[in-house]
Amino acid sequence: MYHSKTPISLAILAVLAAVVYASTSGGGGPYKYDISTQSGLTELYNKPVFLAEKMKRPLDPFSVKMGWLSHSGVRVTLGDDSQWLIHKGNDFGIDSQTVVVSDRHMSDNWEVVEWKNFYGTKKVGDFVKASGVGYNWIFNNCHIGANRMIKQ
Repeated sequence: MYHSKTPISLAILAVLAAVVYASTSGGGGPYKYDISTQSGLTELYNKPVFLAEKMKRPLDPFSVKMGWLSHSGVRVTLGDDSQWLIHKGNDFGIDSQTVVVSDRHMSDNWEVVEWKNFYGTKKVGDFVKASGVGYNWIFNNCHIGANRMIKQ
């Protein structure tokens, strides 16, 4: 009896994985830049982070946030009170699948699920590095990257 349910369970997991992959892989170009110069990026990456908030939103086209049926990232607040979302996804960036975007691009569907005060001891670049360059929907996805960022 157990063995007869196993193929169905595996099929459900495969469909769920395909949905998660399809929903998280839509971040690709055309690429939009908040900062388009190397010096501007270097300046941003060297800015101290005071507050980091792990955020979650539903995956398109779903309206619920449940486990992997959601998208995660970390919103950081800098000393000048500007806020930036650091998150990863398949084809999100050119050189890295972890990107930093102004929080003005965030919809109202994002909610804070955890926060940590870093008191300026970490820089934006530390969060990008903690999230990781590559993307793999099982072993190095947005949730794993967000967890690494908030736990550093």
